[in-house]
Amino acid sequence: MTRIDAFDRKLIEATQAGLPLVPSPFAVLAEEVGSTEEHVLSRFKALQMQGVLRRIAAAPNHYALGMSANGMTVWDVDDDQVSQLGAKIGALSFVTHCYLRPRARPAWPYNLFAMVHGATRDEVESKRAEISVLLGDACRASDILYSTRILKKTGLRISTGGS
Repeated sequence: MTRIDAFDRKLIEATQAGLPLVPSPFAVLAEEVGSTEEHVLSRFKALQMQGVLRRIAAAPNHYALGMSANGMTVWDVDDDQVSQLGAKIGALSFVTHCYLRPRARPAWPYNLFAMVHGATRDEVESKRAEISVLLGDACRASDILYSTRILKKTGLRISTGGS
């Protein structure tokens, strides 16, 4: 397991809600954490190389972009093929999250989950149909769970010292 030092933790805590939306966000961040822009950038690069951070990217609000039909597609896929097929589904440009999860039989036979967003339910259903074609005969059943409202929407937050 990779350990982070006190500075790296301070840097992650300072950015976990996002970078400042200013022309030079890393300079502002460096001032906030008591460092230089060059040091902040080098630490981010090192954290990425260690696998602690995957990437630094813009996180658009899909609702504001008109993507208000959101469906978690769920699939009952043959266990011998689910890892290989799940990787293919996860690589689709329109799948934002893809997970393997244990089934909870008999009520819940699904083991592959893929989140799909669209402007309409028809668009989401069309994308679901594309997934179905890729899964082919390895898929025994499927369903889709549509979001009805947002209860919480944030990324992972590490503790800032409290409980």
